[in-house]
Amino acid sequence: MRQHNLLLRIGLAIELTVLAGLGLAQPQPPGQTLFQRNCASCHSAEGAGPAMAALNAMSTESIFDALMKGKMREQAAGITSRERRNVAEFLGKRPLNDPAAGDVTKMTNRCAVNSALGDFNVEAWSGWGGVTNARFQTERAAGLKAADVPKLKLRWAFGLPGGSSLYSQPAVAFGRVFVGSDDGVVYSMDAKSGCVHWAFRADLFGRFAPIVAPITGYPGTRYAIYFVTRSTTAYAIDAQDGKLLWKTQVKDGLNNLSATAAYHDGRLYVPLSGTETLTGANLDYECCKSRGAIAAVDANTGKVLWRVQSIPEPLRVLGENSRGKQMWGPAGASVWNTPTVDAKRKLIYVGTGNSFGRIAASTSDSILALRMQDGKLMWHHQEFSGDSFMNGCKATNAADTNCPEKLGPDYDFGGSSAILQTVNGKDILVAAGKGGVAVGLDPGADGKLLWRTQLWETQAPSASGLVVWGGTADGKRVYYPLQQAGGGLKALQLETGKVDWNAAINADRRGQAGPASSIPGVVFTGGWDGILRAVDEAGKVIWSYDANRDFQTVNGVVANGGSFGSAGPVVAGGMVYVSSGYTGIMGGSQGNVVLAFGVE
Repeated sequence: MRQHNLLLRIGLAIELTVLAGLGLAQPQPPGQTLFQRNCASCHSAEGAGPAMAALNAMSTESIFDALMKGKMREQAAGITSRERRNVAEFLGKRPLNDPAAGDVTKMTNRCAVNSALGDFNVEAWSGWGGVTNARFQTERAAGLKAADVPKLKLRWAFGLPGGSSLYSQPAVAFGRVFVGSDDGVVYSMDAKSGCVHWAFRADLFGRFAPIVAPITGYPGTRYAIYFVTRSTTAYAIDAQDGKLLWKTQVKDGLNNLSATAAYHDGRLYVPLSGTETLTGANLDYECCKSRGAIAAVDANTGKVLWRVQSIPEPLRVLGENSRGKQMWGPAGASVWNTPTVDAKRKLIYVGTGNSFGRIAASTSDSILALRMQDGKLMWHHQEFSGDSFMNGCKATNAADTNCPEKLGPDYDFGGSSAILQTVNGKDILVAAGKGGVAVGLDPGADGKLLWRTQLWETQAPSASGLVVWGGTADGKRVYYPLQQAGGGLKALQLETGKVDWNAAINADRRGQAGPASSIPGVVFTGGWDGILRAVDEAGKVIWSYDANRDFQTVNGVVANGGSFGSAGPVVAGGMVYVSSGYTGIMGGSQGNVVLAFGVE
């Protein structure tokens, strides 16, 4: 449990550092606000209940139990289970330890039989969104028709013990669901009932969608679950029983990971991000050297086959800052997204983010085409030049600071930046990012620009971005959720980039951040408001589900839903699966539940 508490503290520290770097006020702990509003009058020095000193001496678990089922249950009846947990963690001064975290024997719904896995078939969803990153399922693979979507009902809810901000998207194969929690535990559940098969504890959490793929060299094991954690540790575990097969440290230098790897033909392609956007403005720090990168890993052994930086030009000294620290550049161009596989041309495509430091790289805010064989950069398309951005820097900065002379807009390509599609026999690569511009590129002509479409109408996006976690494409259109007031879902013609429609989502001011997913005739999109919606091919919302509530879970874990963020909906075998609860930096609501919907 010490590791679990450390993971949660690391996650909280990351979020608070981001808020401070953006110049935003750090909010007081949610439990403190709740306590002051609901409890403080009775638990003051003059009140009838124990004072703060006595409450602080109690364990988080004992306070939570008192609020959930003990003598304080009636007084806490007006707040949710998540709010009770927040109060307990504020008073107990540490995260809640749930004994079921990583230990399926402590759960009430252990599967009676762990049957042998069958063959990997079409009714599956592995990884982020398919090798082309389209996040699209055919009707056969989805097991769901557009006409069925309005009839979707919640079939089961699985609580992730101790979870509060879910980064992991489910994967579905062999009639099982595989998903990670923000305490570093990966679970395997039955796809129809939600009973749990096994749990595996990794070193750290990560924004990953588990990859299900074959593996060789391990007698008795046919398929592995692959994932890479925030620390860039890659894992292969047995899909049958969750046993570790291998693990590998992928990074080489100042890197971390914030996206799912891609799998193709026995290799994992791992995206890596730089680490200096939060610290570079510190004049006592020698900045900036960290760069985005991509690594190829042998999926059977874990051996790193090659690793290349997203900036091809070498680092160079740029002088000293006012504290006498050397300044370096160009740096940055993080890869925040899952690589897209082009098997025909033996290329992978990735999007990059902004630069760090005094100067901007020629490959920041770009789409890169890399050769699978060795990672060689074959071509690139830069959409926004001169974008060097670091938290804590001003709009303009003196020449003896680590900050860029002119602060860039922070227009990363994130999420599923590059989506490969074939339209009327011609391949096209479509991409959009935080800058709110979608482009169509010709992969057969070294990324020649085919079209460009501005997705915003009245005001250019802020650094928080317009398209954050990416879109989905169905062979006719590409659909982008918009992080803006009211939400919105834009549909563009793949061939021309022309806007067909903009669905009226009517979300709150934060809009839609999570990645969209689609089946023929329907797009699924989730927002910061905690509502999952289905939009038909005319742009009309035909189904929605509000996840902002407590759930009776199949595994007996106290759980609630919240915002939809980096983990998008997954459609497979007649069901829709989604992780609910994501905080981020837009005031998202916490949650720790995986929801499964089916047609009654």
